[in-house]
Amino acid sequence: MNALTLVFVSLCVFAIAYRFYGLFIANKVLGIRTDRPTPAKTCADGIDYVKTNKFVLFGHHFAAIAAAGPLLGPVLAAQFGFLPGALWIIIGCVLGGGVHDMVVLFASIRHKGQSLAKIAESEVSKAVGIVASFAFLFILILTLAGLSIAVLNALFESFWGVFVVGSTIPIAIFMGLWMYMFRPGDVKTASIFGVVLLAAAIYFGGAIEPTSTLAQYLRLSKHQIAIIIPLYAFVASVLPVWLLLAPRDYLSTYLKIATITTLAVGILFVHPELKMPALTQFTGGGGPVIPGHVFPFIFITIACGAISGFHAIIATGTTPKMLGNERDIPFVGYGAMLLEGFVAIMALIAACVLIPADYFAINSAAGEFAKLGIATVDLNRLATEVQEKIQGRPGGAVSLAVGMAYIFDSIPHMKNLMKYWYHFAIMFEAVFILTAVDAGTRVGRFLLQEMFGKIIPKFNETHWIPGIVLTGGIFSFLWGYLVYTGNISTLWPLFGMSNQLLASSALIIVTAMLIRMGKARYMWVTAVPGLFLGFVTMYAGYLNITAVYLPRQLYLLAALASAVMVMMVVVVVGTFKRWIELLQIKERVQDIWGDKVIFAIEGESCVLPVDSKLNIQQKLASEKWMG
Repeated sequence: MNALTLVFVSLCVFAIAYRFYGLFIANKVLGIRTDRPTPAKTCADGIDYVKTNKFVLFGHHFAAIAAAGPLLGPVLAAQFGFLPGALWIIIGCVLGGGVHDMVVLFASIRHKGQSLAKIAESEVSKAVGIVASFAFLFILILTLAGLSIAVLNALFESFWGVFVVGSTIPIAIFMGLWMYMFRPGDVKTASIFGVVLLAAAIYFGGAIEPTSTLAQYLRLSKHQIAIIIPLYAFVASVLPVWLLLAPRDYLSTYLKIATITTLAVGILFVHPELKMPALTQFTGGGGPVIPGHVFPFIFITIACGAISGFHAIIATGTTPKMLGNERDIPFVGYGAMLLEGFVAIMALIAACVLIPADYFAINSAAGEFAKLGIATVDLNRLATEVQEKIQGRPGGAVSLAVGMAYIFDSIPHMKNLMKYWYHFAIMFEAVFILTAVDAGTRVGRFLLQEMFGKIIPKFNETHWIPGIVLTGGIFSFLWGYLVYTGNISTLWPLFGMSNQLLASSALIIVTAMLIRMGKARYMWVTAVPGLFLGFVTMYAGYLNITAVYLPRQLYLLAALASAVMVMMVVVVVGTFKRWIELLQIKERVQDIWGDKVIFAIEGESCVLPVDSKLNIQQKLASEKWMG
């Protein structure tokens, strides 16, 4: 099959899905209202709740949700052939991921920008909310540790990658100061400066001599990077969102979109054939890359590219606190997910243009590859051209970089640049992932503040600096320790399972919200993908425990997997009971906005300093919005 055909099909499906299904959900199912103020306005505090330009917010949201999942998951799933991965990405993204992200974002907007755990507490029960808090916090720690290790493996000993990734921080701070202090609202000028400076950083990073003193300083070890990453994430989680996190993610989005667009253009010019067959002999199990059958493991291997629970953490964390108008919910929620699905398609293509034997040689340990009894074809040539040892480098990152470099190098007038394209792709992967780490750390701080706030109410005050610093420091340490010790690398399959269970529970929780809002006739929109994903993920978790963890005596992993599954079962069962209770209520009341609902939840009031100038302005604005 030609790669161009797959690109064309995916783009057409995504465009049609946004125009019809996405807007149908936004207008009919959710009933978004442009006259209803969002938490970015009603709870504005200048730190977390900050009204943000919709394009900047799209960049932040896309950068935060699009991490290792859409890049590495499709590459690993190529073991089964290109067809299972392509079908799951396209169908799952349209009917599952896009719906999940948009509805969860809407739910948080209607609950004062609160977390999914708080939404569960309001929509289901306090007990379910408490269990969900611990489950979501646990999953987030695993997620950030796994993502950070992917960054660590991409950046260690890479002076070019460290220089470019590090340069995005001061560039982002300059952009933040420009847009919010020097020239408020001037996104265009800040974007031009940011893109030019980023291009300069990429150019000068590649121009650094490998033997120079600067290169030696930038050539960091794994332990050094393992300390720097959580330190950066801590700083990004406690600084005002407009100063570093939002502009850096927005800036990184230019690099991401430019790279993926260039890859698509490369496919347009090169017309590469997918050398991986539609289905391989490993669909029934026994593959060297992923243990298990294509069903159900395809659904937990490709997570973020089709649907991901981590997105629920972002959609109820930073993004709802920055969205200025409900009309932007489909653009930010559904649109960013479709773009991530396209990234996943590009990653799948980059893996499948490699000769299968070379693909398996890169993504398998030497002993496992030897058992296959096949010989490599172009592997030695590729290793020579990228000037790196690429055989026996499992995990997906290296084969993705090689596939991208192969396509880029085939573009007219781009010949003989394989080593540059390879190292650029490695740097691109690091930037892609790191933007999810900083946003995820900020969300983890929000979760801890909510949990501590149940004991010490002072932590509920979003402007209380000691609470911000303490919770940000604790959360950064928790996942940072796992990164430093490296133990989390063995937990990636557990992350895949727990991540999808979180997505399933999120869809089931927001289904309760739809029923409460008097939208029971539309509950299939979220209930069907939520129940399907829950079934296949629980099945995959069972197989992981019985067929992988226990036979290998990985008892800790088996215990962790069991704990996640039990917590998710508690959440789902409690939510099912709530469904039944709500469906039995026939009466309707009218909320303050004129909507007919079973009962209204207006959320909790935001806490602002009594004598704050911002608070006075907010009160005046609220009086105007409330009439």
